[in-house]
Amino acid sequence: MTKAEGIESPVTPLSHALGLAARIGTRIFTHVRFEGAIDDIPKHGPVILAANHVSNVDGVLLAGWVIPHLSRQVQWLGKREMFDVPVMGQVVRAYGVHPVERSGADIEAFRIAEGILDSGQVLLLFPEGTRSRDAALQTPRDGLAVLALRTGATIVPIGLSDTNRLWPRGKKPRFWRDGHVTVRVGKPFRLADELPPDLSRKEAKTQATDLIMRRIAALLPERQRGPYA
Repeated sequence: MTKAEGIESPVTPLSHALGLAARIGTRIFTHVRFEGAIDDIPKHGPVILAANHVSNVDGVLLAGWVIPHLSRQVQWLGKREMFDVPVMGQVVRAYGVHPVERSGADIEAFRIAEGILDSGQVLLLFPEGTRSRDAALQTPRDGLAVLALRTGATIVPIGLSDTNRLWPRGKKPRFWRDGHVTVRVGKPFRLADELPPDLSRKEAKTQATDLIMRRIAALLPERQRGPYA
């Protein structure tokens, strides 16, 4: 049995509690708009939640506004250093976070992620791999597309708008009561239903990556779409 296969699928009480705390916390700092096809996320089978990434608050927003609406536990990948912090390590592990090393993280993270999806779980990923410096979409890594192609997972695009104004990269979070951030969930899709069947492996990976990013871009204001405007 793999580590992923040993994870319970139903949402844990801790996940509900942390989600509530995240919603309360973000409401203190700003207004949050939450909209989209949340009810269309599959109740069974492997699912990838794919979101853009511009701020440290992105994970908090997803934990507070998307995950509590699911009937399934969501798995994350996180840096191993978090697990060395007293209390925090126990909390993030119970919340479904899997530790990965920064050195060699691509190989290890892919192995863990594939195991999670092969066991029919929900996995949250940021295809860009790191936060954008200007809030616009960046050229992504191809790991998410490869995972989806190999596992047949359903992809749920998520657009996070203006989170950089609430918590700018490299700075502390701030109160932004005169503005709002938006969490928008797109329609789920499978690459097998969208791509031509006769593509080579390289062509499939390239087209899949582009398709995923364009689905995310469609959920963002034009100023954040970057090369996918």
